[in-house]
Amino acid sequence: MESAAKDIVECMAVVPGGAEVQRIQTEHRLKLIDFWGIRNGCKVLEIGCGQGDTTAALAYTVGKRGTVLGLDIASPSYGSPVTLGEAADHLRQSALGRQMDIRFECDVLSEELDFPEGSFDVIVFSHCAWYLESFETLEAILTKVKKWGRTLCFAEWDPRIQTVDQYPHLLAVLIQSHYECFKKNSSANVRTLFTPMDVQRLAKSSGWSIQREQTIGSSELQDGEWEIDMTLSEYKELKDLTEVPDKVKELIQSEILLLEKARNQYSIKPLSTYAFTATCEQE
Repeated sequence: MESAAKDIVECMAVVPGGAEVQRIQTEHRLKLIDFWGIRNGCKVLEIGCGQGDTTAALAYTVGKRGTVLGLDIASPSYGSPVTLGEAADHLRQSALGRQMDIRFECDVLSEELDFPEGSFDVIVFSHCAWYLESFETLEAILTKVKKWGRTLCFAEWDPRIQTVDQYPHLLAVLIQSHYECFKKNSSANVRTLFTPMDVQRLAKSSGWSIQREQTIGSSELQDGEWEIDMTLSEYKELKDLTEVPDKVKELIQSEILLLEKARNQYSIKPLSTYAFTATCEQE
């Protein structure tokens, strides 16, 4: 896996000094792909591909006989220090570009977006559910993509903490989830918190049958630290949210104090990842 991760990272737009960070992120994606059982030659559609962390690992896995198409609703100018568009262009021009493409400003639920039935072997939904605005949005996406491919591969952070070192990451996620309830427009990482139980219910109601599920740990991931830093720096926007009741603001302020204490008290480990594969029958 380490050799594969190195080859993939060499194809990515990595900021100076960021190769080790990207290696850790890529090895996590390879763990997910191995669990999902995606193999050489597969045709993959990835929903919510972002800057292509999972896309690149998928393209490497499916090889020259396979294809990966990544879709994301965001603008190519979104992101820093490397924008999504810059990251995608770099991948397209790399050794992986032959078997992959990424399309931005692409709303999966738009009536204009459609593919013939059975166009893909696998639909991948990796670490992007929490970006969605509501439960209804996730259910609608899971329902729409069924005809495009009969296997769904899903992964998202698992808030069921397993060690106390994951508590600060969970607390940061909960704080963001609380004040996101009052925002009409958002670019936050956590807009709707889905637990594994929520996702299981929504998958079933949209016609998917979960075949395998697993909680996967990648303790070197930096996402817990990133989320904590973001939460502590951005929660001050609460003062601009006029619809937030004072009591809720006070609650969040108390949670912020807990987070600051926890960051200093515990070593920081990221949440584990809940992953599953599901299938659906043709209607």
